[in-house]
Amino acid sequence: MVSRIAFWSLFGVGVRFWQMGIEMRPFFQRSNLWVYPIYAAGGASFGYWLQGVDDKQTALLTERKNRLLEKRAKRAQEAQPADAEA
Repeated sequence: MVSRIAFWSLFGVGVRFWQMGIEMRPFFQRSNLWVYPIYAAGGASFGYWLQGVDDKQTALLTERKNRLLEKRAKRAQEAQPADAEA
């Protein structure tokens, strides 16, 4: 979880560098240094949200997989007596 948040924080800072490069402005100007933590926090919050989405989807898929496996096992069990009779 921390690695995903750290990645998106650095991505946010990278976006700021890209923005400054497009505008052809100096990267580190004393009056604009306060903006980098805001971009990092924005990226970190996106990473935190994305981690939550990933956890929820993984849990949902695991639950569905278990339900399908139980259903298949039940069908196989029901089919066994029918095969034994035939």
